[in-house]
Amino acid sequence: QVQLVESGGGLVQAGGSLRLSCAASGSIYSVDAMGWYRQAPGKQRELVAIITSGGSTDIADSVKGRFTISRDNAKNTTALQMNSLKPEDTAVYYCYANVRRSSWVGYKDNWGQGTQVTVSS
Repeated sequence: QVQLVESGGGLVQAGGSLRLSCAASGSIYSVDAMGWYRQAPGKQRELVAIITSGGSTDIADSVKGRFTISRDNAKNTTALQMNSLKPEDTAVYYCYANVRRSSWVGYKDNWGQGTQVTVSS
């Protein structure tokens, strides 16, 4: 079993900042990509930011320049620093990790429970 535990969501005014953190634990052999997706009410889940084990990142255009993703490979953690938040950033944010549980199986997608981020205008 692999668990992803998120923290750091909450309510913030427009223009404010929040930092989301996610830790992967359990039966882990290696972790490839880690990142964050979000889902607003009535909308599909969308990519926010993702980072590979080598440090390459992919950031959604809607948050580029405002959000920064980081990662600690030794601790299997990732963080999303969100600055200059806007009301349209309001969503449930989900941590994602592509995890290999042993050397004889492939990578599988894993998801956290989600953390609510609400930005008031």
